[in-house]
Amino acid sequence: MSLRERLALTGYGQLMRLLLPLLMGRLLWRARQEPLYGAALGERLGLGEPVRPGALWLHAVSLGETRAAEPLIQALRQACPDLRLLLTHGTATGREAGVALLREGDAQRWLPLDTPGATRRFLRRHRPALGVLMETEVWPALLHAAQQSGVPVVLANARLSEKSLRQSLRFDALLRPAARSFTAVLAQTADDAVRLRRAGALEPAIEVCGNLKYDLQPSPALLAMGLSWRAGLARPVVLAASWREGEDGPLLAAWRAALAQRAPSQPRPLLLLVPRHPQRFDEVGASVISSGLTLARRSSWVGTGPGALAREADVWLGDSMREMPAYYACADVALLGGSFAPLGGQNLIEAAACGCPVLTGPHVFNFAQPVARALAAGAAFQAPDLDQAVRQALALAGDSAAQAAARQAALGSVAADQGAAARMAARLAALLN
Repeated sequence: MSLRERLALTGYGQLMRLLLPLLMGRLLWRARQEPLYGAALGERLGLGEPVRPGALWLHAVSLGETRAAEPLIQALRQACPDLRLLLTHGTATGREAGVALLREGDAQRWLPLDTPGATRRFLRRHRPALGVLMETEVWPALLHAAQQSGVPVVLANARLSEKSLRQSLRFDALLRPAARSFTAVLAQTADDAVRLRRAGALEPAIEVCGNLKYDLQPSPALLAMGLSWRAGLARPVVLAASWREGEDGPLLAAWRAALAQRAPSQPRPLLLLVPRHPQRFDEVGASVISSGLTLARRSSWVGTGPGALAREADVWLGDSMREMPAYYACADVALLGGSFAPLGGQNLIEAAACGCPVLTGPHVFNFAQPVARALAAGAAFQAPDLDQAVRQALALAGDSAAQAAARQAALGSVAADQGAAARMAARLAALLN
């Protein structure tokens, strides 16, 4: 490590120490809406009950990374039957979803905040045999502490957009040593590998293994539930999937315009709106009502299906967790959240695995390769703005032949890209052994 890099790391560590009260205060503030953020706060400082040394430590920051880790963990358990897992997270949704991945002997913790003291305490207490960080989690203090402690760390399902690379190069003295410290970097695509190399990852460490999200299998029970909702509806269903802040107003305006333009003989379409973050459920529901549209909330249904009033509503609010396969199965077509404002898009692989065609906006830089593959396969379509996307979605929902072709293309595109879990598990098992 050069003098410039050492100074950058020291300065970063001092800054993180100064920010520690603010970071802890933010967790307590978030706990007002999501109480899990207030649980086990000592773990954020590297405290908490130690686990037996020698576990595989896997960090999946949020819900998406936790779900992506599922096929990898399953493949690792097959390769290493005695595997003990230490699973860490940064968000409440990730920690809730991670419970289902644990077995007897495993443990779950919060990832410590990235201060020198907290990261050293975390590694000293748990002494993992190997660390695995999912996708984009590059934490300078944590990686330096792991290197000092002799814990090898792998970046798995690694991706890096062009925008993130540019940001990384602005802090080159801090982030390049962190990227260089990885024992292995298991990239999703060849383009990701090139960008990770430019960010500092060492050439011999980088391998292209594919994307774990293609190996995820949607729950048959949830798919069946979504199809049962759809069976009782005699009108088109358009899903706004993983909808993000800043996209609500334009969506509701575009939807009202579409309702106004339909012919009296046409069935009234249903908008199924699923916000990305649970803390926005009430806010989005209020926006729907204030726009003059009638609303039915998933959380208000008695049992698993909508009642008569819900079936007549203009909008269904998907205010539930871990039911996305049901929403995709219910929909004729999905609009991809995060792609109509400059937010980088969302993962559309889950939609494809459920056989749901997708319409994206122009902003998909965080998931450029999966989107490009889906567009080429005919499983997705791209619109320049939300107004046009809503019109295209309604046209596709009304064309059964085009819809069936897009569904088959979606399922085929997912099947063609599976196998990343087995490849990554083989590499990690070799390091463990």
